[in-house]
Amino acid sequence: MGIININNESFFSKSRVLSPKKVAERFLQMAEEGADYIDFGACSTKPGSTPVSEAQEIEYLQKPLKSIAEIIKEKGRENLPQISIDTFRSSVVRMACSLIGPFTVNDISAGEDDTQMLKTVAELNLPYIAMHKRGTPSTMGSLTDYPNGVVNEVLDYFKAFSKKAEKAGVKEWILDPGFGFAKTIEQNYQLLSSVEKFKALGKKVLVGISRKSMIYKLLNITPEEALPATCALNFLALTKGADILRVHDVKEAVQCVKMYSQIC
Repeated sequence: MGIININNESFFSKSRVLSPKKVAERFLQMAEEGADYIDFGACSTKPGSTPVSEAQEIEYLQKPLKSIAEIIKEKGRENLPQISIDTFRSSVVRMACSLIGPFTVNDISAGEDDTQMLKTVAELNLPYIAMHKRGTPSTMGSLTDYPNGVVNEVLDYFKAFSKKAEKAGVKEWILDPGFGFAKTIEQNYQLLSSVEKFKALGKKVLVGISRKSMIYKLLNITPEEALPATCALNFLALTKGADILRVHDVKEAVQCVKMYSQIC
């Protein structure tokens, strides 16, 4: 899953693409490099940030998504990667669906930040990615206490979410443990080493660790220097059972998958 950030706030500056033309170019580049999904986000949720308003998020997305709609019309949806949109707002989901048709909703809040989200996803019959987090981007750094252990508590969270999704009528959902969201560096690595435990819930597991602080803070480098270590951890994630790698660097991730496939 390639990442395209349509905002000025993403922690990795090279993932930021603002103009509709550049978004379309990056989309086609990632498709050529072998992406299975391409994830568009217009509201940064990095730790310490303040999310843009609902109106601003919609404004950021509208023109770029119209350019993607033209590509879909020209090339055919079946010839392109699946599209996902990183948002916790049901209004953004409805807007995007009206422009590009069906897509996967990638919600960092698993429906907690918008009470209409799961209902909307079910109504539109969209695939859904549910991520674990606590609090808001500005508060999550202080919400890392897991008395029963981070792995056990995140597992319990998704067991409860499964019932919530079924009740809401969400038919297809993917599990994201939420690396970097209300977790310490040590807790992130505990989650990564336990990916196979999440597989036991019967859902695909998305691992999103690309260039994150669990890498660059541990190694005392910058996000720009974190590609080699990202590739190493992505390969490890595959060995643990990850189904989807959410990445800034599609070509290198595809290479990891090919090498893993050759071995396994």
